[in-house]
Amino acid sequence: MASALTTVQAQVPQPAPKPDKPEREKPDKKKWDRDKVKERLKAAFDKRKKRRGDAKKRGHKVHDRKKGDHKKGSGFGKLVRDDAKIKELKEAFAAAAKKQKGAFDRDAWKDATDEEKKALREKLTASRKEWAEQMRAHQKEVHARIREIREEFKNNRDKVIDGNKPGE
Repeated sequence: MASALTTVQAQVPQPAPKPDKPEREKPDKKKWDRDKVKERLKAAFDKRKKRRGDAKKRGHKVHDRKKGDHKKGSGFGKLVRDDAKIKELKEAFAAAAKKQKGAFDRDAWKDATDEEKKALREKLTASRKEWAEQMRAHQKEVHARIREIREEFKNNRDKVIDGNKPGE
């Protein structure tokens, strides 16, 4: 049996050698125009820079594409935004916050001694507390107004359905 494995019949057949392919002539490589490439790169960079600037303005939030990709929604939020009393509250709070923010004098801080800095810190802490109280009061007023708007535009569908008499 061992002699049968070493005979010519027992060997694995080898594929026939492939004929050599003739090498194709390659076309002459043209040198690329350096100025043209620079111009295209500059245009691409400018386009990218413009898009990135737009993205920074838009922000990172995901917008609903079906609604035209606008930031402001519709429905109840629009009622609140367009409400005159809420706009008035918002403007008043912004004015008060701006007035309070501008009260700190940075130049006085640079030249101040330790005692003066301590007094300035206490003053800042007091103004921050006052601002927080104003913010809470403002929030309460806005929430109260939103509740009023909800009541005003309440959907009375259940009352209408219950009011319908069966069989009519």
